[in-house]
Amino acid sequence: MKYIVVLSVMFVLAACRQQESKIPGLQAEIDSLKHQLDNAYKPGFGEFMGNIQVHHDKLWFAGINNNWDLAEFEINEIKESLDDITKYCTDRPETNSIDMIEQPLQNVSNAIQDKNIKEFKNSFMTLTSTCNSCHQATKHEFNVIIVPSTPPFSNQSFKAVQ
Repeated sequence: MKYIVVLSVMFVLAACRQQESKIPGLQAEIDSLKHQLDNAYKPGFGEFMGNIQVHHDKLWFAGINNNWDLAEFEINEIKESLDDITKYCTDRPETNSIDMIEQPLQNVSNAIQDKNIKEFKNSFMTLTSTCNSCHQATKHEFNVIIVPSTPPFSNQSFKAVQ
């Protein structure tokens, strides 16, 4: 019985030593993965804003054409991009101003849910104005957003599907 206990203890000690010898290799692998993550592509603030601008444009044309399904999709794309900004652009001071757009976005969402064209237009104007207020607050006043006059893409219909 003593012999079995001694062998068991020796086996456990050998296993522990084996694990200890793997630590430097595992640390090197962790360091390599950290380096890869640090150097992986992540969109910058401008890429997210350009994406939002396209969806803002498409949102307008969807809404004024009573294409509420497309309008809902576009407003959610804007929200998703704003969420991504707060996730990936924490080093940018402009990120701290993103929350000023939440209520205007919610107002547009409510108009879409209600399928209310008049409220949609009013809340969209407020949203656009708030975008510009944010740009002014973050020293990007040179970037002025307006209500779109022409669709961003000639190969997309903004009319509601019947």
